[in-house]
Amino acid sequence: MIISLIVAASTNRVIGKNNQLLWHLPTDLVYFKNTTWAMPVIMGRKTYESVGNKPLPGRYTVVVTRQENWDPRNPKVKVASSVEEAVELSIQTDCKETFVLGGGQLYATAMKIADRIYVTRVHAILEGDAVFPEIDEEIWQLISNLDFPKDSKHDYPYSFQLWTKK
Repeated sequence: MIISLIVAASTNRVIGKNNQLLWHLPTDLVYFKNTTWAMPVIMGRKTYESVGNKPLPGRYTVVVTRQENWDPRNPKVKVASSVEEAVELSIQTDCKETFVLGGGQLYATAMKIADRIYVTRVHAILEGDAVFPEIDEEIWQLISNLDFPKDSKHDYPYSFQLWTKK
């Protein structure tokens, strides 16, 4: 199974503040939905709570938490105590790829075992309390970059990037 990270991060790698995104990019939301649709997604407990304590429609959801006996309040949501356990649950779906959705700590752990990184690079310096790890260009290679300008519907210019492990 291909293990992928998918993230929107500012130029200085900020991904959010107080469990909220810091930008409005409708095209990125469509990109995210289309890329992850019908695939397993792995997210941390705080990320799950930030999306309303419910699974994302059309996706098999696994939440990683260290809290014993944590209840996702939805029988469709699987719970794992580690990224590795979450990947094992994802493998059971027979899908070709699984996506790690965050937050910051989960990205840092999952980056070690990931094969791909889908980055929406938000071209702005922002302040936040959650960051995406540095992408080490000794390990990762940028294979695709598509730039978009700021416009009336998008708060900032941004780029869709795809990185693969060398």
